[in-house]
Amino acid sequence: MKDMTITYPVRNGVYVNMTNRCPCACTFCLRSHAPGVYGSDPLWLEHEPTVEEVEQSLAAWDLSKKEEVVFCGYGEPTERLPELLEVAAWLKMKSSIPIRINTNGLADLIWGEPTAPWLAGKIDCVSVSLNATNAEEYEKVCRPKFGIGSYDAMLKFTKECTQYVPHVVMTVVDQVTTPEEQEKAREICRAVGATLRIRPYES
Repeated sequence: MKDMTITYPVRNGVYVNMTNRCPCACTFCLRSHAPGVYGSDPLWLEHEPTVEEVEQSLAAWDLSKKEEVVFCGYGEPTERLPELLEVAAWLKMKSSIPIRINTNGLADLIWGEPTAPWLAGKIDCVSVSLNATNAEEYEKVCRPKFGIGSYDAMLKFTKECTQYVPHVVMTVVDQVTTPEEQEKAREICRAVGATLRIRPYES
């Protein structure tokens, strides 16, 4: 684990960085501008950490003093969803700390099947990046490798998560959305059963 940041603090949570892979190339993504976020050490990984390495890194924290564990690093965490859920199950045995995934919502396209059921009993919150209110704008802003169908797949995943996960949130970035788009985003969230969070652009 030398010179690799697998876990790092953000506010009063512990974030988990398991992969640098991502099927999107969002126009606002920090990865092209900085080596890390929130003052963290560089988040580019020398190799994808094993489940054991992730658990070892998490074990170094006093989670009783933290509010949540968040799977979110310099890549899309669901690229390693089986390993992520193995770590989450280990955490559930060790602690009552809430577990969140920050995701682009394209797990079904990554894995070729519905993945929301996989989260049941292991994940307490899923936060999905919406960032656009139609498929064309989503493709323009997020540039997913799966093409124009990515937007509908993201919405389907989000709606299905509401059946298996206690809290489902969708986010838009204030810097890349207008007030009108944000209101449309609220309507989309109501339709899928999620809560909207307008998050500030993190530089």
